[in-house]
Amino acid sequence: MANINDIAKLAGVSVSTVSRVLNNYKYVASDKREAVLKVIEEMNYTPNKNAIDLIRGETRTIGVILPYNNNPAFDQILNGILNKALENDFLITVLPSNYSKEKEVEYLQKLKSKLYDGIIIASRANDWETILPYSDFGTIVACEYTQHNEIGCSYMDRYSSYLDAFQLLKNKGHYEVAFTTARLKSNSTNQMIEAYTEIFGELQPKYHISDCHSLEDGYMAAKKFLELSKRPTAIYANGDEVAGGMYLFAKSQQLKIPSDLAIIGQENQPIGVGMGISTVDHQLMKVGAQACDLVINKSTEKVKIPYRIVERDSV
Repeated sequence: MANINDIAKLAGVSVSTVSRVLNNYKYVASDKREAVLKVIEEMNYTPNKNAIDLIRGETRTIGVILPYNNNPAFDQILNGILNKALENDFLITVLPSNYSKEKEVEYLQKLKSKLYDGIIIASRANDWETILPYSDFGTIVACEYTQHNEIGCSYMDRYSSYLDAFQLLKNKGHYEVAFTTARLKSNSTNQMIEAYTEIFGELQPKYHISDCHSLEDGYMAAKKFLELSKRPTAIYANGDEVAGGMYLFAKSQQLKIPSDLAIIGQENQPIGVGMGISTVDHQLMKVGAQACDLVINKSTEKVKIPYRIVERDSV
């Protein structure tokens, strides 16, 4: 099997010239480049990717720690990452964690082993003290705000968005407001509870349901809320798909939207557009694209992506 030394000898150039051609460096004389390419074609030579990566000191591959797929919010982040990676000729490896601390560390070890140029953390289970040491081995970017200088981040101000959403409902005359979240214990859930408390006062536990991810979850959450003796007049769902399930249950009970029940969702997803559901759009595709850009540029910058509230018929 031919190697780089054989190609150099047959093309009449140095090994370093062959290396520069394989790595597509600009500063190679055209006649030498043509000679090398001709020999490569004649010998049907396929370069060893690992060897090239070692030569140029990068893999042009980014790992993305993602709790799980088939989740509209994480899918939006991932789509943004993929689009930016494609523009810049980078490869993406999805690293599903299911919020396992052990899995996350296992993936970060791969950064230490130089399998990736950087890692994007879409959402995490570990604390920053566990993650920070791995920033010595490659770029780590979070899709949430972090004050640590070693970690770049592409983030949105979730707390302010929750405040604005709850204030919108209050301005519409709603004081009995319920909401759903994905995880009972997470930064975003804590922020939502704090925002709710600031706008409406003490939270009644019956007005919060966690572990909601799908249309079916939203349907069941709405059923529970609307069976309460003092049922809410408005619900803030943690996703437009969840909000869609709530909408379907309300309609099954002949309730009018929004006069009998107001609904607001999150992330401006197609189901929300189709059903006319108001939404808090955190522009997650932009978050993902910006996170990818930070890794490509080996940046530890903190970039805030603006959110927007889209009002439709459901409020």
